[in-house]
Amino acid sequence: MKRYFNLLMVLVCFGTTAQNIDDVLRYSTNDLQGTPRFQAMGGAFGALGGDLSALYINPAGVAVFNNSLFGITGANYNRDNEANYFNSVTSTNNNYWEFNQLGGVFVFRNNAKSDWKKLAMAFNYDMVQNFDNDIVIRGNSPQGIDNYFLTAAQGVPFGSILIRDGEFIEDAYLDIGSSLGFLSQQAFLGYYGGVIDPVDPNDDNNTAYISNAQYSSVNQDYFLRTRGFNSKFSLSMGSQYMDNLYLGAAMNFHTVVYDEYKELREGGYDVASPIQFTNFDNFLSTRGTGFSFSLGAIAKLNENIRIGGSYQSPTWYRLTDDTSQRINSDLADSDIGFIDFNIVNLFQRYTIKTPGKVTGSLALVFGKDGLFSFDYEYQDMSQAELRPSSDPSFSIENQFISGELGGVSTYRIGGEYRIERVSLRGGYRFQDSPFRDGGNNSGGIGDLKAYSGGIGYSFGPSRLDLGFSRTEQDVNQRLFSFGLTNSAAVNQVNTNVTLGYTVNF
Repeated sequence: MKRYFNLLMVLVCFGTTAQNIDDVLRYSTNDLQGTPRFQAMGGAFGALGGDLSALYINPAGVAVFNNSLFGITGANYNRDNEANYFNSVTSTNNNYWEFNQLGGVFVFRNNAKSDWKKLAMAFNYDMVQNFDNDIVIRGNSPQGIDNYFLTAAQGVPFGSILIRDGEFIEDAYLDIGSSLGFLSQQAFLGYYGGVIDPVDPNDDNNTAYISNAQYSSVNQDYFLRTRGFNSKFSLSMGSQYMDNLYLGAAMNFHTVVYDEYKELREGGYDVASPIQFTNFDNFLSTRGTGFSFSLGAIAKLNENIRIGGSYQSPTWYRLTDDTSQRINSDLADSDIGFIDFNIVNLFQRYTIKTPGKVTGSLALVFGKDGLFSFDYEYQDMSQAELRPSSDPSFSIENQFISGELGGVSTYRIGGEYRIERVSLRGGYRFQDSPFRDGGNNSGGIGDLKAYSGGIGYSFGPSRLDLGFSRTEQDVNQRLFSFGLTNSAAVNQVNTNVTLGYTVNF
């Protein structure tokens, strides 16, 4: 049976893409990066300004600078992951060094008699997210990888995934993915990988499949490695009006580099099981760019009290995914090894729109002795979208996103106390789960809590700062997005130590 005879039905029933809510969450949530002072004070800078990374919260902060300066920051990231999978606990520790901030600001004072006191312009590079992480999940599960392939295959005509006469297995794999869609391609892998079989192998119109694995439980060894970053380069401009009002705007340009490697080793089937082991590996490479803009204002109510407000637009990411896979088992086709990471699926470019944010801020400034600051930020994650929304699979996934995700409130508190040339800093941050149920479902993300502190020393024309932050969050890490959706309860503790140098001109 010719593959194209079934093309329309498969597209309508199963869709053609692999993008889902996980991709939306990946680019909608941000780490607290930036300068050591910004991190040490929990990012509570919406009513303060005067820091290069503070422009990420409120671009009006660029007008608070009194002079031109340049700053650079390096960071050490330490990630501890403890995964509990069916009462089996596995821990991993990862340590990385990164360059995470670079920027400068130029201040032009207005010497004429005008209410507009100065104009300030800034450029700044910030690491919004660092994706470097390793997670290991091990344990005995009542569900095996056969559930993944069975879910993908049900309803797929058997004849549509058979190799044609004279066709190489790797060509068939790519052709099925591009013409019939992702799920049909996974059905192809499951069949030629020896994991599943059609109920009636003599019927090309067969749409029901059975597993070759027999078990009450299976032993699974799962490894997830991610690498890459989401960086942001910002161009900000602001002005001071009279003595009490600061206004600013910024354009933000994102760069996304993301690589994900998933490896599953499964065994422990029954002695009578036709299949005794399965290895299934997946690699995803995402590249793209994004754009957003932000507007803000800061007002000095008196010498001690400042208030701020800002709006960050949605971020529009234009992304391209490349995927590759490997599968092996003791029942696999003899040519299955030709499907490896050199055989790459190329997906069409797509867009992720992350929701906009609004921030309200209050700061108490005690002269040269110190300050206390508070920010409240709100983002409605139910408004996140995969685009084009005219794609049937994206439309269905967007409905799912709207139902699963909700409003996210973030609270940031920071303080600084100065003793001559030394500045002591501390901060706290709390962020709601983006899920309506608090992140308790499979694939959910829980609330985030963060504590931070730091110290700075002023040399007069320059300053050296050290910052420390510790975040903790529980994540239900799913093994796969469908079929085998078992999740491990992963407690993630991230510790960042940053060192920055700022020089004034």
